[in-house]
Amino acid sequence: MVLGFQSQKNKLMINIDQLIEDMDLEGNPSDHRIVVAMSGGVDSSVTAALLVKAGFDVIGLTMQLYDHGKVLQKKGACCAGADISDASTVANRLGIPHYVLNYETLFQDQVMEDFADSYLKGQTPIPCVKCNQTVKFTDMFDRAKKLGASAMATGHYIRRKRKFGKPALYRGIDNLKDQSYFLFATTSEQLEFLRFPLGSLTKDETRNVAKLCDLNVAEKPDSQDICFVPEGKYADVVRKLRPGSIDKGDIVDVKGNILGQHNGIIDYTIGQRKGIGVGGRKGTEDKDAKLYVIELDTYQNRVIVGPKEYLKCKEIEINECNWITNKFKKMNTEVLVKLRNSSEPISGKINVDLEAGSSALYFDQPQYGVSTGQAAVIYNPEDEAHVLGGGWITKAPNMFR
Repeated sequence: MVLGFQSQKNKLMINIDQLIEDMDLEGNPSDHRIVVAMSGGVDSSVTAALLVKAGFDVIGLTMQLYDHGKVLQKKGACCAGADISDASTVANRLGIPHYVLNYETLFQDQVMEDFADSYLKGQTPIPCVKCNQTVKFTDMFDRAKKLGASAMATGHYIRRKRKFGKPALYRGIDNLKDQSYFLFATTSEQLEFLRFPLGSLTKDETRNVAKLCDLNVAEKPDSQDICFVPEGKYADVVRKLRPGSIDKGDIVDVKGNILGQHNGIIDYTIGQRKGIGVGGRKGTEDKDAKLYVIELDTYQNRVIVGPKEYLKCKEIEINECNWITNKFKKMNTEVLVKLRNSSEPISGKINVDLEAGSSALYFDQPQYGVSTGQAAVIYNPEDEAHVLGGGWITKAPNMFR
């Protein structure tokens, strides 16, 4: 069955039969209750709308992650007070039950505290992955199952397919919105319960569905920041969570010469060039004049800067690895690696130690600005959309280290 959404100006055809097939549930849609994690944004709202249109029994759940008074001062972030209200309005429009779960304490302990500690260690954390690991795909799962759900659906742009009888993850077809990087830590067990109805849609198609369903969030901007980080000012959040733990220190070059002062290493990330607080080197060729942050020395509280060449990284070590596949059966397995959500996968080789939960990655071409605390997500070179798993970068030696 092809479901048509139409207005006087627009018409959009959605293959509902394919959506139902992708849900991977036996029987009729009406036999299954689906819990939708509703953030109040357009993606999760359309997820709920499509499942309702397909005939599933849908319930919406929204997480309240921290104090409303703080959240209401922040626009454009998920799980804020206005977003909870938007989710409730969408649920009313669709005629489905909607519940708000208070996870403030859990989120503070598992995500925000870890975020602050990581920055103090000179790392670059990814709290959205930690939230999936410790809140959304754990406690929220349990609540969904207690509500009698056959599955929990989210608005992520990623695809779930059966491969050799087991669920596997694939990049969303919209390369600009693909969110596979943030879901590498999803376990095979979790994938049995998770569903991603938007994985085969583009963002434009999602917005068109929202408009044609007359949802109040159809034109709502995408959240750009981490939900608890106002205006992307990470350092301000760390200072608030860890008052008195940030000291001023020296900015030095690779030889230890003092070039300036910093107000806290949390203001810097590996590979940063702009806003360092010191100028380039005079009297040298242009390529050497630009200075980059090449190391954050937490022991001596120093920011070390130097030419880009010092950022060159040929190998990394990752830990707390999660593998959705058993593909790794030999040393030097060829893989594709994604080091940032916004970057394209690069080629390399991996040695996996399944017992230790760690892996060594060797890049075919040197990479620049790799930082501990980030994730390395692994893809299948024989099928570049296929997500194999990944881990957290714990060692990233560059030309300085």
